Amino acid sequence: MTAAGIDRSPTGAAPAPALVLTAICAERMAWLYLISRRVPAATGLLAAVSAVLWAGLHWHWRIAGGPAAQQFIPLTIEAAAASIIAVTTYGPFGDTERAAGRWLPCLRLCAVLALTAAAFGVLAAGTTGGHLPGGTLVMLRDLGGMAGIGFLAAAAFGGAFGWTGPLVYLIITEGAFAGSWATPLVWATRPLHDLGGTLCAAIAFAAGTAIITVRGGPDHTAR
Repeated sequence: MTAAGIDRSPTGAAPAPALVLTAICAERMAWLYLISRRVPAATGLLAAVSAVLWAGLHWHWRIAGGPAAQQFIPLTIEAAAASIIAVTTYGPFGDTERAAGRWLPCLRLCAVLALTAAAFGVLAAGTTGGHLPGGTLVMLRDLGGMAGIGFLAAAAFGGAFGWTGPLVYLIITEGAFAGSWATPLVWATRPLHDLGGTLCAAIAFAAGTAIITVRGGPDHTAR
């Protein structure tokens, strides 16, 4: 309390209005980041993909053939979801954003984790339409691994090309089913209890997430 009898904040404490303003600015920055990465549109697309999965399971869409044919529709839908997540890593502002955005790595990490969790949530809802081969835990493993591959592709070729990673993995997986390959690197061909496949998927997701968080993709400012 001062001599005039007026209370003041303790020394070093930020005034309440400044804290409120900081919170508002942080919230606005996060929202602008999500808009620039088209996250709201990606969320809508994930919901649409989930609806396709529900329809496929409910009406028993099947392709004649062996294990590859039986897994084709679920794996294709999971690859589509992973591709949607990977493409949101594309930033339209290039070096300008990197130079000015000190919170950029944190925003990248939060966005990809939230979208991956949302993708799993909506796909899990889609499995209520019927029986999913392997169950939701296998779906989580496959989705996470493919998302990690998408992040690696985005870091190497740019966020706009992040979809190439899950697509290539899907093609390799179908070939592995047809050729009866027995490698944990193609984890989608492995049962849930296979530790090697689960570890490979987890490593792919962790590596992809770490790289895309730290350095992003080689995107350039549009001219």
